[in-house]
Amino acid sequence: MAGVTRVRRQLPTSPWLFAAPGLLVVGAFVLYPFVSTVVNSFTDRRTLVPGRFVGLANFRELIHDDMFWTGLRNSTLYIVGVVPALVVLPLLLALLVQKNIPGITFFRSAFYTPVVASVVVVGLIWVWLLDERGLVNSLLETVGIGRVGFLSDQWLLLLSAMAVTVWKGLGYYMIIYLAALANVPRELHEAAAVDGAGAVRRFLTVTVPAVRSTMVLVAALSSVAAFKTFSEVYLLAGPDGGPAGEDTTLVMLVQQTGTGLTGRVGYASALSVVVFVVTVALMLLVLRADRRERT
Repeated sequence: MAGVTRVRRQLPTSPWLFAAPGLLVVGAFVLYPFVSTVVNSFTDRRTLVPGRFVGLANFRELIHDDMFWTGLRNSTLYIVGVVPALVVLPLLLALLVQKNIPGITFFRSAFYTPVVASVVVVGLIWVWLLDERGLVNSLLETVGIGRVGFLSDQWLLLLSAMAVTVWKGLGYYMIIYLAALANVPRELHEAAAVDGAGAVRRFLTVTVPAVRSTMVLVAALSSVAAFKTFSEVYLLAGPDGGPAGEDTTLVMLVQQTGTGLTGRVGYASALSVVVFVVTVALMLLVLRADRRERT
């Protein structure tokens, strides 16, 4: 009985002992940086200079900062260009590789390879492809079209970065859709086929409604990732954000403003708070739109 009593006395605390390492990691690398960023957003802190409280001065400065509006425009355009593609294309890709035919495992692995590849390596490969003397321009010149400034034109550079993001994310969201498609009853497709529905109609009336919740999840995840994009644009456009900084995104602006020996940590923190608020708002909008469709 003494042994049993001892175990019972330890039970209330033992779960916390198991959770303690994870809680420490979350507290040190998530909660503390988040609280510190919010606090710093109300100060004029710099990299090597302790800040003093300035209230909403950083946020008022944002309103009059042209680079902030440029970054907000580019981040918003990134969502518009990337999210629809990452919602639809991976679903079509999952439908293609869903069938168990000889050699399909190879194609599944091939489509997923860009996901596990380093974003730096992927970015450098695309820079070599799209450079003025790269493979794509060489082919275009061979067929008589001429060289295209993929990395020197403001809008082409942004579109090129979007293409890299879509290409790298296809395999990841394809896996999510494959899991959802595995739960779609085959009887529904068979019944629709008996009724005379073709492949397109079965896709619209059976597949899409069955994976709608997964499409909402993909839309939410890709929206947040697209708005916070950094690596693709940074690697293709350079640290200055392309010609005259016109391709700078909000996260790139945070990096440009808050790093270095004279970095404006307070102002960069205010930018980070804006990014956080917008990403949360995006997720809430997607979930609310899904809820309206269900009702």
